[in-house]
This record gives sequence, C-alpha cells and structure tokens, in this order.
Amino acid sequence: MSRKHILVAEDDETIAELIRYNLEKNGFRVSCQASGEKALLQAGTELPELILLDVLLPGIDGIQVCRLLRAEEKTRSIPIVMVTAKGEEADIVEGLEAGADDYITKPFSPRVLVARIQAVLRRGRRDGADGEKIEPAIHIRRLSIDPRRYQASVAGKRLDLTVTEFQILAFLAGRAGWVFTRQQIVEAVRGGDYHVTDRAVDVAIFGLRKKLGEYSEYVETVRGIGYRFVEEQEEGEG
Repeated sequence: MSRKHILVAEDDETIAELIRYNLEKNGFRVSCQASGEKALLQAGTELPELILLDVLLPGIDGIQVCRLLRAEEKTRSIPIVMVTAKGEEADIVEGLEAGADDYITKPFSPRVLVARIQAVLRRGRRDGADGEKIEPAIHIRRLSIDPRRYQASVAGKRLDLTVTEFQILAFLAGRAGWVFTRQQIVEAVRGGDYHVTDRAVDVAIFGLRKKLGEYSEYVETVRGIGYRFVEEQEEGEG
C-alpha cells in the first residue's frame, strides 16, 4: 500500500526537518518546500493528499497560497493544515476564511501534529477505504450531497466547497430540522478534541451561505443556540 504524500511548506529548515522526521516515522511520504511559489508548483503537479502550510513564507505567504490552491480546480479539494506562530483569534479566522481545514500554532507537540493530520485525512477521505463508513447520498429540497464523491450541488449547480464547508453542510442537511450549537458542529465535523472559536464556525457558515446564493436560507441561524438546516416542508413558507 502506497504511503500518503504530505507536502510541507516551511522556510525554517530546522522545523521542516522536525516535521519530516515525525511524519515519516508515522508512515507518510514527505516533500518539503521553503517558499510559497515552489509549494504551489509542486502541489499542482503532484497533488499530495495533504498540505502542511506555514503562514509566514517568503514571497507568496501562506494565506495567499491557500487562496490560490482553493481557486484551482485540481487543487481546491486538497486538505490544508496551517502551521504558524501567529496564534491570535484573528489570525486563525483569516486562515479558515482562506480555506484552511485546520490551524496549528507553534510551538506544537509532534504527536498532536500527527494526530491532527490524521484526523483531517479521515475527514477528507473520499473513497471509503479501510472500512470507513460513508454516509448515504442526501437529497433534500433542491440540494444534493454525495459524501462518497465529496460533492454537493444545489438546483443542479455544483458547489465549490472547502472540506470544512462540505462537512458542515452534510452534517446539518443530514439532520434537517435539528438545531445544533457551534460546539456540537465542531465535534461532529472535527472531533471533540478540536478547539475552535465560535467565530470560526460563523466564518464557515458565512462562506457556505455565500456559495449557496439564493438558497442561503436553507441554513438558518437559531438565535442564542446555533444553526439548523430548514426542513423540506418549510420551503416557500412565510
């Protein structure tokens, strides 16, 4: 069985080698690039299973690299984990808004880094390999979600979603009518050990609604609680 390929974009050679050592020890194949430009080039030609991306890269910074990867058809669905010394809430939100699937601050525990990468890869897996349970396709109102292909469409138009946006949409639509707190959403799509602010969940919902366009009302805010996907029978009411 081939090893999963992780592309590491990190300009600090010591940190890059530390990451390489720990990932290779855990069975991954690792490539390292020291600039955003080189990381973009390799990602577009080799299509790694995951990209570990430093924010403070020389030249094109990590935020812009993330946006450029999300803008390209062949790289937009590659899971991205940002690793950076910038750990303020605003920095984390900026990374998630750019399309990152997770955000780890330095200094970090190598064991935590590996665990978070494995968690993101499990969420982003598309083929149901290794016995992973794949939820059935969802068809509700004008929305169709195919967890096996990691695709969603509304009124026949395919939605260009990040991994996190897709996970949230599939979770809410699969339980239409139920109200979930932000923390429940986090635990459902990322696991209970993942810490993220309420603002970051709101950012993902905002991005999802923007892409749903005229169907953004499918995802409803329940004041003081969280969010829900509006039930099918409610379409056209009030």
